[in-house]
Amino acid sequence: MKIIFDTDPGVDDAMALLFALRCPELDVIGVTTVFGNSNVEVTTRNALNLLDVAHRRDIPVAKGAGKPLIQPPHPTGEWVHGDDAMGSIGWTAINNPMMKPVDMSAAQFIVQQVMDHAGEPGAPLTLVPIGPLTNIALALKIEPRIADHARVVMMGGAVREGGNVSPLAEANIWNDPHAASIVLSANWEVTMAGLDVTHAVRMNNDYFAALNASGDPLAEFVVRVVRFYQGFHEMRYGFKDGTVFTHDPTAIMYLIAPELFKIERYSLCVPVDGPAVGATIADRSGGRFYTTPKVNCLMGVDEPRFLQIYRERMTREEKL
Repeated sequence: MKIIFDTDPGVDDAMALLFALRCPELDVIGVTTVFGNSNVEVTTRNALNLLDVAHRRDIPVAKGAGKPLIQPPHPTGEWVHGDDAMGSIGWTAINNPMMKPVDMSAAQFIVQQVMDHAGEPGAPLTLVPIGPLTNIALALKIEPRIADHARVVMMGGAVREGGNVSPLAEANIWNDPHAASIVLSANWEVTMAGLDVTHAVRMNNDYFAALNASGDPLAEFVVRVVRFYQGFHEMRYGFKDGTVFTHDPTAIMYLIAPELFKIERYSLCVPVDGPAVGATIADRSGGRFYTTPKVNCLMGVDEPRFLQIYRERMTREEKL
């Protein structure tokens, strides 16, 4: 399955990208970056460094949007992810000077890749945005036909779960609600891994200790960067045992093990102003109110199996 990984790394973004690179079912043909957990200069640096850590310097990185489509930008997420947005491990520069972004924007890269792979046998190219949806919306504006040749599996939003940046809104949608409205209204297959499932999958100190004990370098890297993120969860949610929500890896898990998830299909509306700005409001009436294409909303998950698969892939326990 060919995927483009659109990201704002970010601790849990790192957990997701490294996981994707350990999944033989997935072919990561590009990484595109966006603002969110930090500014786009930092998130691009982090994406390049993560590929260097994983010894996947062959994967192209395209730098993307540095601000929302219309609204003024919100403060970035260093208070959640550390001053380098990577757990405050001291990243201040691109570690491998031979690595640099490609000479085109993320939106242009997405359009080029989708159209170049159009009509190939097998599943359509899959866009996996786990940050604000700005790059995806810009790509649709450049070339609306990408909706005919790609699908989207995203992390963001919430249907029944409360928000994490407002009573109703999840951070990725809130950071660019206009972009989210465009993407969720387009005529393509969209699967939304929102807070309804990401709050249901939690990793804690014991889990991270098991990852670390494996001696696998990528598992050890995850444990290294997650410490700051654990401190945020203790401060924000009162978790005392190192528990963190497993947000971004959920989108990758859906790609390789969709059977773990319960899906409900709803048309969604994203308010772009007012007290509900950034919410993903589901039409649970069966379609009486919203006429946009229905989105596959992940509403339940087999958490034990999820955690088992993630550990197997990140520690190479499973015989592939």
